[in-house]
Amino acid sequence: VFLMVTIKEIAHRSGFSQATVSRLLNNDSTLSVTTQTRNTILAVATDLGYWKDRPHPRVTANIALLYQVNPTEHLDDVYFTSLRDELEQQFSASDMKLKVFTNLSDLLDHSSSFQAFVSVGSEGLSEDDLYKLHSYFEHGIFLEVNPAPHLFDSIQPNLALAVDDAYHLLKMNGQERIGFIGGWGESVAGHTVTDPREVIFHHLMNNDPLAGPIIASGPFNIPNSYQLGKKFLASCQSSLPDAVIVASDTLRVGVLQAFNEVNILVPRDIKLISINDSAVARYVSPPLTTYRIDQAEMCHLALTILQDSLTRNQHVPLHIAVNTQLVVRKSFVPKNSGGKRPL
Repeated sequence: VFLMVTIKEIAHRSGFSQATVSRLLNNDSTLSVTTQTRNTILAVATDLGYWKDRPHPRVTANIALLYQVNPTEHLDDVYFTSLRDELEQQFSASDMKLKVFTNLSDLLDHSSSFQAFVSVGSEGLSEDDLYKLHSYFEHGIFLEVNPAPHLFDSIQPNLALAVDDAYHLLKMNGQERIGFIGGWGESVAGHTVTDPREVIFHHLMNNDPLAGPIIASGPFNIPNSYQLGKKFLASCQSSLPDAVIVASDTLRVGVLQAFNEVNILVPRDIKLISINDSAVARYVSPPLTTYRIDQAEMCHLALTILQDSLTRNQHVPLHIAVNTQLVVRKSFVPKNSGGKRPL
């Protein structure tokens, strides 16, 4: 016969009063307890099987948002600001309260007020910083990067798969020579890593003597994008590829400007596929065929994972890659687009 776990048992095992346990498990928003108290009670409840015959609680918690994005490198790139806005919107609609920090020291000084953190980017965080962060927070999740897979969760868009899919889609539609334009990778634990979009394109080039050129340097911002476009054209040596994959919508601004200056028109002279599906992608000329990154889904997953990890005693870090979705517009229209007109 299965016996329901009682509040009294959880109180006895955890060392806290029945009143405190009851108020916490019943999601009393007026209850004020430390992070350690909250985590201990929830862990004991999980160990004893309290949730087997009950729905998991709507976790009430204070969450710190660490915004670690280099403002200079990402100048004019609205992707990260829109990701932060989406996080704030979704958390405000839940029982998880979010407070933004742009400095690790400030966050650690106020760590006792928070049960977990979520970080957008990891710019400027050294390996020592990451271990220090873990000494303050058992629960945390990084968006966009994966700087400490052995310590924290991460959620990232599957950018490598987007480039791989774009490459093979172009090939299937008769584009034999395909180039790539990208920028620097993220700074992870004090080291700049090669961007995954560039990594997969190099891999594709190894098996395709017609692929290239590949131009990837500098930040993902509009001023650098023009220089990338000029470098790309100079590398073509008067033999323009059939198509180019541009690593982000932000970079396409200067790339199109560099193309237009020498009367190279998209898609007449070269097809173009980008990544991000930023708000302006449909309004540029021509409107961009691009891979949409579902920021809402990434933020929803972050919220769900944090809610789940705060109710469990043991937690193995999770690393989730969220697939992108092709949005067809006029810069490249696949032959097999099902007869749909480009957006």
